[in-house]
Amino acid sequence: MLKHFLQFNDLTRDELAYLFERARVIKTRFKKYQPYHPLVDRTLAMIFEKSSTRTRLSFEAGMHQLGGSAIYLNTRDTQLGRGEPVEDAAEVISRMVDIVMIRTFEQDIIERFAAHSRVPVINGLTNEYHPCQILADLFTFIEHRGSIQGKTVAWIGDSNNMCNTWLQAAEVLGFNVHVSTPPGYEVEPERAGLYGTDHFESFADPMDACRGADLVTTDVWTSMGWEAENDERLKAFADWQVDAEMMAVAKSDAVFMHCLPAHRGEEVTAEVIDGSQSVVWDEAENRLHVQKALMEYLLLGRIES
Repeated sequence: MLKHFLQFNDLTRDELAYLFERARVIKTRFKKYQPYHPLVDRTLAMIFEKSSTRTRLSFEAGMHQLGGSAIYLNTRDTQLGRGEPVEDAAEVISRMVDIVMIRTFEQDIIERFAAHSRVPVINGLTNEYHPCQILADLFTFIEHRGSIQGKTVAWIGDSNNMCNTWLQAAEVLGFNVHVSTPPGYEVEPERAGLYGTDHFESFADPMDACRGADLVTTDVWTSMGWEAENDERLKAFADWQVDAEMMAVAKSDAVFMHCLPAHRGEEVTAEVIDGSQSVVWDEAENRLHVQKALMEYLLLGRIES
């Protein structure tokens, strides 16, 4: 049965547990230089409307490592950039490749594409969600600290696509998110695609949000598409910089994450992101491994090995 990954709650808790275990197996093979090519003769189309470093690299390298091939399409260089309907592009592209990853602006674009696609579609990032990054973040937490169920994640900063996806993940996997944003940048539960508000709590003071947290995480203050607001945001977010003081009120074994790219001296201090509690490089690498597990699952189903 055709399955897409357009937002985090497209996968069940059981499917996620399977994916995290597959990612562990695939990563172990990768570290031992053991070839593993289950996707020979399969092709991934990567469609980019937003610029990218980690997303392109992790998907392209991942598909090659699984024995397949990847094609990079930028909307500026295709008919999509000249007004071809998304639905028509989906009909054509999905007849020529086996799986599609899209990084675009509005979630509606990827939903429309998937509705007309014959093959699985993966959300590589939209304004609303970044599910592949949260897969990597969760896998990283599990590697370092074990199950995240019942734990507390502190989200400090903008209620952006990362924040929305953390909130969805909390509902699916049963953990809590403490959110602290400046006034005017609060979480919108409907935009986040939440079923309720049981798994998150809002805090006016970021120090209170970090208190007792198992994981402290943030993102850039100005996401792609909001650059015009940059100066205004720098002022509004000044007190929401993750620093040593915030990490000190989290649990003593709390980890720090950031999806990158980071701006040291803005949303996080160099002391924190380059410090002993930071796991950002493992987090970045794990994009590769969880996405390989995801592509394998969407194309082949469950592998018993």
